[in-house]
Amino acid sequence: MNSSFGFGKRVGVNFDAAIEKVTTALAEEGFGVLTDIDVTTTMKKKIDRDMPRYRILGACNPSLAYEAINRMPEIGLLLPCNVVVREDEEKQVHVSFLDPERMLGLANADDLKPFAADVKARLQRVAAQL
Repeated sequence: MNSSFGFGKRVGVNFDAAIEKVTTALAEEGFGVLTDIDVTTTMKKKIDRDMPRYRILGACNPSLAYEAINRMPEIGLLLPCNVVVREDEEKQVHVSFLDPERMLGLANADDLKPFAADVKARLQRVAAQL
């Protein structure tokens, strides 16, 4: 479940359990969830379309975000780290993480590379717990 902009995996739990597990694992790595977008409900409400369960969690590690913003104030355009929890048509649950190295690479700033690698390592540890 890897792409040029993220990584993830199918998890062996139901959707609600996956949300709980990923939120707990993120907290263990110092991340909180700043935003929680219920895409399924929004699509139904806005355009009357049904779709499998799909949520986008905007994860943020305040210490790391503070460091990044102090290095480059515009970096906020690339924050927070998005985590997608989705259910497919067969009710299998997938959790995907935006790759911070790819995202922060857009800033083209060498001093952000170690920072991005640290964030990615933390998110990979979260994925490994799922």
